[in-house]
Amino acid sequence: MKRPVLVRPRSTHPAVGGSHDGVLVVRVREPATDGRANRAVVDALAAALGVARREVRIAGGAASRRKLVEVDGDDAALGATWDRLADRGAPGRSGQSRA
Repeated sequence: MKRPVLVRPRSTHPAVGGSHDGVLVVRVREPATDGRANRAVVDALAAALGVARREVRIAGGAASRRKLVEVDGDDAALGATWDRLADRGAPGRSGQSRA
């Protein structure tokens, strides 16, 4: 399964959830230098989707905040989980607009 994500590096509240313009938002603490944020995105998505880290990779946009990620596994189950994550707001942000 390939899907786009929007990465927010140097976030004070790392989380996977919410959407911006229909794209899943991934917030990570790591800065966007030396691939640190990209590694954190892979780790965060793997944990949120319940798959091994090796099943998640960045397929495009490695130097951009908007990335295309590829996840190996059951597309139907992954898609349902992905949609649930995109539909919920970021933790601690209730009452505010998403992402």
